[in-house]
Amino acid sequence: MPQKINCPCGSSSRHTTFTYNEPPLGETAFDIGNQSYTRSYECCDYCGHYSSVTEMDLGFIYDGAYVNQTYGDRMGQIFNRIIALPPEKSDNEGRAQYLLSQAQNHFNDGQKISLLDIGSGLSVFPWRMKKEGWDITALDPDERAARHAKEVVGVKSIAADFLELNANDCGTFDIITLNKVLEHVEKPAEMLEKVQDFLKPNGFVYIELPDVAAAVDGKGREEFFIEHHHIFSIASMSIMAEKAGFKVERIERLIEPSTKYTLRGILKL
Repeated sequence: MPQKINCPCGSSSRHTTFTYNEPPLGETAFDIGNQSYTRSYECCDYCGHYSSVTEMDLGFIYDGAYVNQTYGDRMGQIFNRIIALPPEKSDNEGRAQYLLSQAQNHFNDGQKISLLDIGSGLSVFPWRMKKEGWDITALDPDERAARHAKEVVGVKSIAADFLELNANDCGTFDIITLNKVLEHVEKPAEMLEKVQDFLKPNGFVYIELPDVAAAVDGKGREEFFIEHHHIFSIASMSIMAEKAGFKVERIERLIEPSTKYTLRGILKL
């Protein structure tokens, strides 16, 4: 039976949108073994959220395969190429400037801000925020990514599955960021709910998610690549946040310099 990923709103009224019998152009060439490449997305008739449906076992993607295939032994090389992008071509610079403006409005002048970046990957974002003098911790389940964050980027790092982590292991933070992370999780509201344990009372959470608006360009968009269980609408993003116990301070949609269709939001307790 195909594995269906539940929509954050809980509705079972859905219709099939995109179907795939082979990888779309540009998708990471994961080794799926003897499995037949068959998958689809269903769109929720209530909130417009896209959920993955597949008979493939995709657990291997996050058992080292994602880092192996995406970065391999070129982690440092790719990191250097991304941080060298001019500001107007950098998704990361736009993210940083947005977060800086939100922090300026939220915290006292001169406050030393602590930030936990969950799913840090190459730690391009932690590198940028470190330049602001913030106290940065990068968290990634892959030991190579965590080592890169510590040795190359120069920030504190934790190699762990966030869902298995205890707040006593790393403390609490003023800001917690999940940049293009929750779409990779089968139950994103549960992961987001756990974030509360790591957030200081006056802190906030910043999240970025792929936007269903990408569907206007067809099924070949990277937002619909195999590793994404979810593509969010404004409604489903709001519902997920509220289910996780957060108040939605703001949600915005944008097309980034890389052409990614993105939703970004600020959440508070």
